[in-house]
Amino acid sequence: MADRDRHPKVEPHLCVAGGAEALAFYRKAFGAKVVMTVPAQDGVRLLHATVQLFGGEVLVHDEFPETTGPGSVRAPTSAGGPSVAINVNLASAAEVDAAIDRAVDAGAVVVMPADNTFWNARYGRVQDPFGHVWAFNAPLD
Repeated sequence: MADRDRHPKVEPHLCVAGGAEALAFYRKAFGAKVVMTVPAQDGVRLLHATVQLFGGEVLVHDEFPETTGPGSVRAPTSAGGPSVAINVNLASAAEVDAAIDRAVDAGAVVVMPADNTFWNARYGRVQDPFGHVWAFNAPLD
């Protein structure tokens, strides 16, 4: 890969049902910057997108239920729920509350209200409209 130094060592690859809508949500909810998109051959679905947010990158693609077999990836809404949470480490407790509020305003649902934890952090979780869980964490001031 010619641009291997550009890629982070770990990149979550999110499968969604509704790629274009997911990108719009991530822009609104998280201030995401869409770096690249590749449409699928059907002209409707998203084959691939690279999205920058919170100082990192995630990859996003539409679900392709016609592909089956080992390693086939399904959107959480088709798979019965998420199997991971995306953890976002922020600088301050106030940023946790602001990130959750912004996500909720964009259409996410709070699944764990932000609270001060026993590990001395402010922590809370939301679920986006595409079934992915985003956890926000910051040290207490």
